[in-house]
Amino acid sequence: MNVMRMAVGPGRLPAGAVTNSRRAPDAAFKSPTYASTGTPATTATVPPAQFDIGGGKLLPIPSDVAPLFTPYSLSEGRFQLSNRIVYAPLTRMRAVGTIPQPSAAMYYSQRAVPGGLIISEATNISAEGIGYMSTPGLYLPEQLEAWKPVVQAVKDRGAIFFCQLWHCGRASHPDLQPGGADPISSSTRPVTSPEYTVYTPSGPKPYTTPRAATKEDIRRLVGEYAQAAKNAVEVAGFDGVEVHGANGYLIDQFIKDSVNDRTDEYGGTIENRCRFALEVVEAVIAAVGADRVGIRITPFTTFLDALDSTPYATHVYLMEKLNNYGLSYVHMVEPRIKGNVELDQSPHSLEPFRRVYKGTFITAGGFKPDTGAAAVASGQGDLVAYGRTYLANPDFHKRLLLHAPLNQYDRDTFYSSGMEGYIDYPTLEELQK
Repeated sequence: MNVMRMAVGPGRLPAGAVTNSRRAPDAAFKSPTYASTGTPATTATVPPAQFDIGGGKLLPIPSDVAPLFTPYSLSEGRFQLSNRIVYAPLTRMRAVGTIPQPSAAMYYSQRAVPGGLIISEATNISAEGIGYMSTPGLYLPEQLEAWKPVVQAVKDRGAIFFCQLWHCGRASHPDLQPGGADPISSSTRPVTSPEYTVYTPSGPKPYTTPRAATKEDIRRLVGEYAQAAKNAVEVAGFDGVEVHGANGYLIDQFIKDSVNDRTDEYGGTIENRCRFALEVVEAVIAAVGADRVGIRITPFTTFLDALDSTPYATHVYLMEKLNNYGLSYVHMVEPRIKGNVELDQSPHSLEPFRRVYKGTFITAGGFKPDTGAAAVASGQGDLVAYGRTYLANPDFHKRLLLHAPLNQYDRDTFYSSGMEGYIDYPTLEELQK
C-alpha cells in the first residue's frame, strides 16, 4: 500500500561486494553499474510497430516510448506481456467492510489492456491483518465470491491480474482487531512519530504498543499467507500473488532493525531479520507455485517509523536469497518515494539490488512516460510500475502512444468512500464527446 503521510496513515478521509550480514558498513557500499537481466518475449530488440489497446484497435508506437511497449515473457513464459507498464498496487478503501464491491470490476477493467499486468490493492490475509477500514480481504467465502467477477472483468480484457497479500502488523489498533486485541508485530516497539495516526470506527487515534509475535504466532502467520495465496489463485481466480514486504507493514517490521529488536532466530543479524520474509515466500510458493509469486520491497522507506540502519547490506542479502526461488518478479520502490510523497532527490539507488537479483525486476516510484521508457531502455528495470498517474488515466497506454495530455490525479479522493476519483476519471474518448 502506498500511503500519504497524513493524519490517517493512508490519507485524509474526505470532507487519506558482499554476500552476508558480516559486511563492511553501509556507508562504504558502492553502487555498481547494472545490466539488464530481463527475458524479453522475443529476441528482437525493436518493439512491434503497433500496439493493441483493446478491442483489436491498434495504434502506432512512437520511438520515444517504444521501450515501454516491448513484449516481455514473465514467469519463464507462463505470462506473455504485451508491454512493460505495470499498474502498481494502490489502496483505494472502497470495500464495504472487507468485501470488494462491484465497482471494483469497473475500476480495474478500465485500466486493463491485452497483455498488461495489474497488481491489486493491498488485500488483507486475515482479520488480524487489518490496519485500515474499508480494505478488502481474502479469508472469508463472501470476500472470495466478491473477488471473482472483479478478476473475471480484468481477464475479459486480456490482462494478467496479481493480488497483493497484506498484513499490517503493528500499523493497526485494538479497535480494528478481533476481540480488541493488541496488534501483532516483530517486537513491542510502536509507531511513535506524531505524524502517523490510525483511523478507527470512532475516529483518529495514536498507534498503540503491539505485542511481539511468538514462534507459534509466526508459524500461524506463515500459514495464513499461504492460505490467502491459495484463496486468491484457486478460488478467486487471480493469476498470481504479490507478497507485500514493504512500507512498514508486518514483513517489513521483521526486516527493518528500527522495529525488530528480537534476540531469537528472527532478530538481530540480517539473516535472522530476513527469515520471516523468506519463510512466507517459501510457503506461498508451496501453495501456488513460484511462477505465480512476486514480492514488493522498500529498502529505503521510513514510512511508519520502519527504517533500516544498513539498507544496502540487508536487502542485497535478501536479493541473493530470493534468487534461489524462481519467483515471477521482485518489485522495488525507488528511494525518492517516501510513503505517498515524492522527494526532490535521494542519495540512494536501487542499482545494487538490480545487479544482484537475476530475475524479473519491477521498479516503481514517480516515473513519468519518458523516465519509464529510459528505465527499461537502460536496464534499470524490466518492467515499470506506475501508480497515481495511471490511476488518473484509465486509458494510460493510449495517451502515451498518442502523446496526449494526462489527467491530473486528485489526492483528496485516493481513499474516499465514493465513486468520485475511482471510476470517473475521463478517457480521451469521453473528453472528445
